[in-house]
Order: sequence, then C-alpha cells, then structure tokens
Amino acid sequence: MLPNGPIAVYSIPLVTTQPPTEMTPRRVGLISLGCAKNLVDAEIMLGSLLKGGVEIVNDPAQADAIIVNTCSFIDAAQEESVDTILESGEIRDAHHRGQALIVSGCLPQRFRNELPTLLPEVDAFMGIDEVTQVAQVVEQAVARRREKLAAQPTPTPERKRRVRKEIAELDRAKPEHHEPKATVAEAPLVQVEARPNYIPQWDTPRFRLTPNHFAYVKIAEGCNHPCSFCIIPRMRGSHRSRVQTDIVEEARRLLADGVKELNLISQDSTYYGLDLRPNHTRAISSPEKFTAATRALPVTATTLATLLRELNALPGEFWIRLLYTHPAHWTDELIEAIADCPKVARYIDMPLQHIHDDMLERMRRETSGQYIRDLIAKLRAGIPGLTLRTTFIVGFPGETAAAFQTLLEFIKSTRFERLGIFSYSQEDGTIAGKMTGQVSPATRQKRRELAMAAQHEVAREVSAAQVGREMRVLVESSATAVELKKARVESWEHGLIRETDGQTDALKGRYSVARGPGDAPDIDGRVYVRGKLPIGQFASVRIIGHTDYDLIAEA
Repeated sequence: MLPNGPIAVYSIPLVTTQPPTEMTPRRVGLISLGCAKNLVDAEIMLGSLLKGGVEIVNDPAQADAIIVNTCSFIDAAQEESVDTILESGEIRDAHHRGQALIVSGCLPQRFRNELPTLLPEVDAFMGIDEVTQVAQVVEQAVARRREKLAAQPTPTPERKRRVRKEIAELDRAKPEHHEPKATVAEAPLVQVEARPNYIPQWDTPRFRLTPNHFAYVKIAEGCNHPCSFCIIPRMRGSHRSRVQTDIVEEARRLLADGVKELNLISQDSTYYGLDLRPNHTRAISSPEKFTAATRALPVTATTLATLLRELNALPGEFWIRLLYTHPAHWTDELIEAIADCPKVARYIDMPLQHIHDDMLERMRRETSGQYIRDLIAKLRAGIPGLTLRTTFIVGFPGETAAAFQTLLEFIKSTRFERLGIFSYSQEDGTIAGKMTGQVSPATRQKRRELAMAAQHEVAREVSAAQVGREMRVLVESSATAVELKKARVESWEHGLIRETDGQTDALKGRYSVARGPGDAPDIDGRVYVRGKLPIGQFASVRIIGHTDYDLIAEA
C-alpha cells in the first residue's frame, strides 16, 4: 500500500446493483490519498462509521456513499485528488446514481468556499475537524443526493484539466471573498472549520488500514513553521500536541493487539510537547529560541525525549520509529534519549530542503548550511549506527546553478543513507509562489535527475557496505520472483526515493519481504530474505547481496 495511493482499489461490476433497503445498514466506501497523517484520519473515519453501524465496502456499486479523503500539499497530489473525485462521480453516474459523493481532507480544508461551485457532483465537503462526525455527514449527504438527481456535468479529460487549473489559481483570486454559487436546492453540505483544532485521543474509534504488525501513531497535528513553500499551516492549523499519557495508552493497546512497530508522526515531531508548557508562545521556531525554550522547561515537562523514554519502557518486543523531524528543533536531550532507548530505531527522518544559505533563507527554514552540517555530525556521533533520511527541493525560486552545485556536492559528501528529491512545486497561497526568479520546469526536472543520479551512486555504496552483516528485520510478506519483479516504492511525499530496481530480476524462487531498522514502511528499501519466514515477526538475517536500494539476505 503506497502512501500516495488509494486505500481502496475498486473493481466495477458490469451491472448496476440496486440500492440497499431500509432493513440493511448504510454502506460506505473510502479512498484515501496522501501521507501517513492523512491515512490516520481515514482510519478514524472508518472507525467512527463502524461504531455508527455503517458497513464498509470495497465495491463502489454497493456503496450508498463514497468518501474521497484528499491531499492538497503539492500540484501532483492536488491533481490526483481532483482526478479521483471526478472519476468517482463518473463511476457513480454510470452505476449508482443515488450514491452520495463526499470529499474530505486537505483539499476542502484549503478551498472550502470554491469547491462547491467547481465540483457540483460532490454532495458534501468535510474538513479535518469533522472526521469523528463522518457518520452524520454521510446521512446528510445521502439525503441531499436524493434531492438533486438532476444531470451532472460529465468529467471529461478536458473538464479535469479545467478544474485542476481553476483550483490551482484560486489563491490568486483571493478565495476569502468567494462564496458558493450553487442554489440552495443543489448546494452541497459544507462542514469545514476555517482553522482546524482537532486532535485524536486513544479512545477515538479507529479501524487500521495498515498491516497488523505496524501502525502510525499521530503525536501532534498542525505546524507553526513559516516555510515559504508550504501550505500545511493554512490547511492543518497551528501545532497542537497530544498529552503524553494519552499517546502511551494508545501505544499500549496497539502493542497488545500485535503491533511490532510504532511509527510516530506529525507535521513536526521534534516540536512535540512545547505547546503544552504554560503561557507558551509559537515564536520559537529558530534553533536558538527553541533551545532556550526547552532549557527553561521544568524537569517534569513533556518533550519528545520524555515520550520516547516512556514508550521504550513498555513491555514487549517492538520498534519505535520517529518520522517528520525538523532540523531546527533537535536537542542534546533528544539525541541522548534515542541513543539510550534500544527499542527506538536508529533512524531519523529529517527533511533539510537545501544546504545553500541563500536558498535556506528564501525558504525561511531558520537554519544555516553550517548549522545543518554541525547537526548531522552531532547526530551521527551521538547515535551509532544511524540511518539518516532527508529530502531536498531543487529548482526553488532564485536557485542559481552555483547554489544547485553546492547542494549536489553536499549530497555526494554527506552520503545520506536515504534521500529523496522534490522538483519545486509553485503553490499559490505561499510566499514562494509569488517570488521572482522562478526556475523553468525543464530546469527543475533536469536538476532533480542530476541529484537523484548522485544519490544513486551513494545508495549502491551504502547497500554494498551491508553485505556480510547480520541484521534484525521485521517480516512484511511473502513474494515470488514474479512479484519481486513488479516491486516498486513510489511516493511523492518523499521525493520518489525509490521507483523501480531492475536488478530484482535476478532474484529467483520464493522470498520473504522484510524491512530493517533503517527502512520506514512504504518509502524506503526492502530486505529480500530467501525462504519463508513468519509474517509480522522479527527475524535475524545475514546480508548476502544487494540491488540499488534493497538488500538480499538469508535467515
């Protein structure tokens, strides 16, 4: 299951089925797009629906309502969301005209005033704060759909392109002054808070979509950073942390349910707990202010370090993986906690975005190139065996050939174990979207190819260095040689770190597919182990070979 792919992949029957009678439960299908944080929102919606007596189905022709949980982070994600909405409407019109279409997530959160006019086939829009009220939204959407079975615009390829373009240009038109133009009878339900503040709790209903052996644990929501290229604070609101005891209780229950890996996620995991301090201020994003704020905390204060230590103390054999950290918010205390806690994977996901000072300043990253170099040295010295993952943006406004060359040399010299590259996406509503010095799409793409080629050489050397070593892995699945040939990991969220690897063609026979401590679910490499191992369990293996990004092992 890919983080940017649909959770439910529908197969359409050739005949139209009849809608359910009043004696059958309401039936709902869901397609979730975007990152792991969006996935947790989808899991909460499914849990809330099941608690409300709703039946979840994978066949759209059987559903009374379809929910498309959208992403609007960059152009590629937004286009995928628009296409999925329009295609779902087209399928509905062909097979089940009484079916309600509901759009949730970041797209309506970003364009809540404009979407009712641009997407008249949608019966209800809901935001992030409404995920636990989804059952009520479904009922209202089904009722509205019943009232407006008039002909809907057909989502032709030309219309898809037009809607994509209109949504991409909404911010230029000052969307705060726009109101839906649909008539009262046709107007969809719009349940979207302008500034979301929802955060889940351990007892929030949830139906997990991940395999039984791993889960995502959302420790916070929202972001306080002023990055010039990012729209997330506008969509997700300000940073808000969950109480530590609440997270630990959720983790305890997940472990009791057989989970072997807890993946901690938020927009900025390293900021966790700082908003829980008395009289907190959000103006502590820079390293200096953040360090001063953490030093002023009382001994009993909640931080990411205290959370990791308490999770590490829970009984059982499992991994804790830390995702989405920010370079400005690392502390000595956090580094020591990771080094001290054997259940915390020696793995850090820390998007850096660039290394050239001019670019970092234009991106408003609040870190300098030298600060980043010093931090990486400190992390590698303080956490032996560390796997460091990062992403960079190339083609950012104002990026000169010299600035890009500085980044290229940094990639070659730093030798990141895991790395992805974004081509800059010009997003309206961001500071960077209005900057002068926009780089042409062709140049962005060329620079991305050059950066990925440099990392490809590093990745092969990193993989080769693992040969002969023993490794503890978590077994994901079994796979035949044919399945291995089709294996791919593709995620816009992490810069397409791993697309295809032709060298898997050399693998013959049956293998178990596993992940090492340096491999996050869906986005990093795999360990192919000869033979059959128990799925969802840990195993000790010896590395005997490698491909570009993956390892080959024997038990």
